[in-house]
Amino acid sequence: MRSDVDFVAQADMHRQEAGSAYDPSATSMPILLRRTTRLPFSDVVGCDGRPKGKRMRRREFITLVSGTAATWPLAGHGQQPKVPTIGVLVIGNISPEELLREFRQGLHDLGYVEGQNIRFEFRSAEGQINRLPELAAELVRLKVDVIVTWFTPTAVAARRATQEIPIVMAETGDPVGTGLVASLARPGGNVTGLASVAAELAGKSVQLIRDMLPSARRVTVLANKTDPFSRPFLEQIQLGGETSGTTINPVTISSNDEFEAAFAAMEKDRPDAVIVQPSLTGKRAVELALRHRVPAVSVGRWFAEEGGLMSYSAKFAALFHKAAMYVDKILKGARPADLPVEQPTIFELVINMKTAKVLGSDVPPNVLARADEVIE
Repeated sequence: MRSDVDFVAQADMHRQEAGSAYDPSATSMPILLRRTTRLPFSDVVGCDGRPKGKRMRRREFITLVSGTAATWPLAGHGQQPKVPTIGVLVIGNISPEELLREFRQGLHDLGYVEGQNIRFEFRSAEGQINRLPELAAELVRLKVDVIVTWFTPTAVAARRATQEIPIVMAETGDPVGTGLVASLARPGGNVTGLASVAAELAGKSVQLIRDMLPSARRVTVLANKTDPFSRPFLEQIQLGGETSGTTINPVTISSNDEFEAAFAAMEKDRPDAVIVQPSLTGKRAVELALRHRVPAVSVGRWFAEEGGLMSYSAKFAALFHKAAMYVDKILKGARPADLPVEQPTIFELVINMKTAKVLGSDVPPNVLARADEVIE
């Protein structure tokens, strides 16, 4: 009784003996089928010497095995986990260095490593707000998994570009008033994240100006005409003016290119100080304020670091870390509609004493004592 029969080799031998067609090329890869169950030879090969049961030509068998093997790499590839892509959209009038640094660090703390289990698509309008819609649409076409925005115009542009891709606001002013979310507790759509209280802080800046410059009575506000946040921003400053007995003169401009004309106009009706809306702020605003010797204040520590007299805002590093936590929750299956919008709880007052000396302003000791940071 024979066992461990090589069916294919035995079939070939009998085909050659019977004069059947034989393809030598088909033997370039030896295929062996060894039985794991020992059967009598008579049960395997018939009286005519050919294998029993349904016959399969050797060429057909090799084709079947080769075709199956060819699918293995594809199946393995399909099983690799998808690396999520995060789109980041900024205006670009302010350096996004802090945002990117703190946001990436926040994700790293949660176990994400760029290039391994997360990747980024960064888009900046380079200070031109009218470019935001096309950049937001580009991120949508790339099918990013989440879009992170900084400042209200970017969030509005992203929301208009998609109602499906989750949007995380790293910092946005009045998302309820601008229609980005239904409410802070129940956003109700594809947008969630951090809502700043920049309008309220800007209103308090009026009193801070009065505390720092007791003789100040007239404040000009440079507001961004293209930013939906301008309305609540100006409303809170007007309220701060009424509370402190300060005259507020709002001036709306469409871009940083109009700073020159705006500051030149101040020479005719000189204010005691100027407040600059954060979606406009940039190094150019600080340079012009110093040239015209006008004390300038804004939201965001970067304004004071660039040479502005003072900034009063939420601590943005904490907001950017929190934005990373929102992204993590969404990537793990949470819906933006179910994630309440949070507001900042940590604030910082930064005073630039170098600028105060250039302007000839004496900062009262009680104001200095309230500062979280003094730039000497």
